[in-house]
Amino acid sequence: MKLSSLLKTGVLAAGISLLTLQPVLAQEQVVVVGWGGVWQDAYRKALFEPFSKATGIKVIEEEFGGEYSKITSQAEAGKVVWDLAAFESPQVIQGCDEGLFEKLNWDALGGRDKQITYAAHDCGIASDIWSTVMAWDGDKIKDGPKSWADFWDVNKFPGKRSGYKDARIMIEIALMADGVKKEEIYDVLKSPEGYDRAFKKLDELKPHIIWAESAADGMQRLLAGDVAMVVNFNARVTGAARENKRNLVIGWGNGFWVGTDFWVKIAKGPNPGPAEKMLEFYSKPETQAELVKYLTYGVPTLAAYDLMPAETKDSLPTAPDKAAQAAVYSDAYWVENQAAATERFNTWAAK
Repeated sequence: MKLSSLLKTGVLAAGISLLTLQPVLAQEQVVVVGWGGVWQDAYRKALFEPFSKATGIKVIEEEFGGEYSKITSQAEAGKVVWDLAAFESPQVIQGCDEGLFEKLNWDALGGRDKQITYAAHDCGIASDIWSTVMAWDGDKIKDGPKSWADFWDVNKFPGKRSGYKDARIMIEIALMADGVKKEEIYDVLKSPEGYDRAFKKLDELKPHIIWAESAADGMQRLLAGDVAMVVNFNARVTGAARENKRNLVIGWGNGFWVGTDFWVKIAKGPNPGPAEKMLEFYSKPETQAELVKYLTYGVPTLAAYDLMPAETKDSLPTAPDKAAQAAVYSDAYWVENQAAATERFNTWAAK
């Protein structure tokens, strides 16, 4: 064999040896934290799996109940393990102010002006626009309640109630049941007497309440017949009805509340690049139009609604015909008052 051939062979062999010594590059990944249940299932189908297929990035899913303390403890320990999480809007405002969440590049997300106004934040793009509703089994209650006062009327509508263990939700519902108009809720809550009024109303129903620690817990109780009515989230109700082939009815006309969860990018998360790519993938109108096939919450990007069938669009809490019944949670109010309200509520619920 010629010297040149030997040299080439040697170099090639050495190259192969060096290659075999190189560590295999780890697959890119992103750690995403959601709300579990039908919410998580919908995002898996519409976002997590399509994103992973399109980019090759592995999606590691975790679930939580919106606990802000879980991210503060990570930050305090100097070991942040989450990349993206879906927090409620008051926590998004707080986390953005405290530097726990990064400000988003809205140019990369299609433009902030292309979103529903309250669904875009400096540090978040709405993961869902949800609504708190009352619901019941239409096969068991033929002529359902017509107001939140009826939710309290256990003589007219016998049976236990599933209450959602959240101060903000239950305090506002109690005031509505006591005759406060949705436009006047925050005026009433400006004074201690307003809270006293809410808790006095809650006292009336307390013996008939079975508390739900999560949305899934409340729906399971309704499906099992443990409760006659629930306070829950609209997509949880429609998802449970579809999955279990049950006639679950939402009392839209009785009044409901609209709130927003946001995808946030965690500051100092372990995989910032993949996290940005996932946010960009989610911001596409096509992704959001796919999402509402599985989860009947509103989505932020206006162009997504043009891709939805009329029937789907009409089932969302953001549908125009529902606006008159909707009360919008005041993020500014609850950022300032939720901690104190929660402490009082938890003490009351534990008695």
